[in-house]
Amino acid sequence: MSSTLFRTKKVEQSILDTEEPEHALKKSLSALDLTVFGVGVIIGTGIFVLTGKVAKENAGPAVSLAFVVAGVVCALAALCYAEFASTVPVAGSAYTFSYASLGELPAWTIGWDLVLEFALGTAVVAVGWSGYIRSLLDNAGWHMPASLSGREGATGFGFDILAAALVLVLTVILVLGMKLSARVTEVVVAIKVTVVLIVIIAGAFFVNSSNYKPFIPTAHAVEAAGTLKAPLIQLMFGWAPSNYGVMGIFTAASVVFFAFIGFDVVATAAEETKNPQRDMPRGILGSLFICTVLYVAVAIVVTGMQHYSELSVDAPLADAFKAIGHPWYAGVISFGAAVGLTTVCMILLLGQTRVFFAMSRDGLLPRFFSRVHPRFKTPHRPTILLGAVIAILAGFTSLSELAELVNIGTLFAFVVVAIGVVILRRTRPDLHRSFRTPWVPFLPIVSVLATLWLMLNLPAETWLRFAIWMVIGFFVYFLYGRSHSRLGRQQETTVGQVLKPPGRDAE
Repeated sequence: MSSTLFRTKKVEQSILDTEEPEHALKKSLSALDLTVFGVGVIIGTGIFVLTGKVAKENAGPAVSLAFVVAGVVCALAALCYAEFASTVPVAGSAYTFSYASLGELPAWTIGWDLVLEFALGTAVVAVGWSGYIRSLLDNAGWHMPASLSGREGATGFGFDILAAALVLVLTVILVLGMKLSARVTEVVVAIKVTVVLIVIIAGAFFVNSSNYKPFIPTAHAVEAAGTLKAPLIQLMFGWAPSNYGVMGIFTAASVVFFAFIGFDVVATAAEETKNPQRDMPRGILGSLFICTVLYVAVAIVVTGMQHYSELSVDAPLADAFKAIGHPWYAGVISFGAAVGLTTVCMILLLGQTRVFFAMSRDGLLPRFFSRVHPRFKTPHRPTILLGAVIAILAGFTSLSELAELVNIGTLFAFVVVAIGVVILRRTRPDLHRSFRTPWVPFLPIVSVLATLWLMLNLPAETWLRFAIWMVIGFFVYFLYGRSHSRLGRQQETTVGQVLKPPGRDAE
């Protein structure tokens, strides 16, 4: 059984599968498209919300250093993703990489994890987008009925129609084609980045150097949390994070890290890239670098405009401009946040459909979902199915407590990809690698350790929910995936041909 659970799919076979007409996706993306996708999915609620939260609660003005630390950790993982995505340019991201290096069961595990991560991520972002739109409508004097918001104040049947509508509209765009999706993303990202630059440039004129003192506030211990609410590292080792001081910067880094989540989604579009060997590393690393620079600049400006102890936790950028007597900017920033979340939602949905499509093409999920649209050359069946399911989730549920599952799912994928790079270097040194992760195995090992440290800072209850989802995934694999595996059936056919008695064909 162990040989079947850890059977690997050759990279060459994965690439050949992408050339089958009924499963072939249209190659239309450039390095610029990929970079825009990356910036579009990374810049979201993190830059508009987390900046104030961690500055006020963890690091003070040194939050800018926390963004640097988090960016470095992400860069370690990004280097591993870049090697895999350029070497195995196949839809599925970490799932496909794991199939080529670790085996079928680990690949299923990470694929099942990514399905959860992207589904919940899309729903949560759609709900956040709905909140910003309702806020803008309220400011304009248009108030939506509580029954159509699905949130506090609703009586009886409540449904967040805006969140559901966003997911359905984006589903249609993704079905119509990647090039259309890329064009829509480029327009929206241009608006979003413009708003961020307005914050940086306009805010720089209102910076007061006295707000930076002290740059690293004096450390103090954090009050112990409840059992399941406490970070896992605290339950395991009795260690509790501290606020402020040098350790406060690292604690803040574990929080703002989640503002970087999304660059890994770029890897799911490898199969639809014109020149993945050249463009995937550029898209992944380029988008991460751009977002890191913007994050650090925003953190420096906002903590200079307003003392960290007075920053808003919910809307620090907008409220900072209100505090200095420029409320007009607050409306612009809210608009930028709403626009920004649109692209985050779409690209997360894109990532999930590509992982689902890849797993279906391998037979681990029903192959009905592996057919592409004859005209648009997109995986329309899983896109429509998942879009409908996520629209319902976003409409009925806030998913606030489940949002952290998105984070642990992403971190888990980072660990698997880093390990996979080391293993594939040893098992397939002959593969052509247009991009090579430097200092292997040292850098991937450092990436694994840094990622695990961030995972241990997540609440114990998040680990429990994640474990439950993984157990469900194992049941699905052993009841369906293992017996329907395309790779498994190919191997059985090969073995049958080898063992066939001589002269059997003549009979």
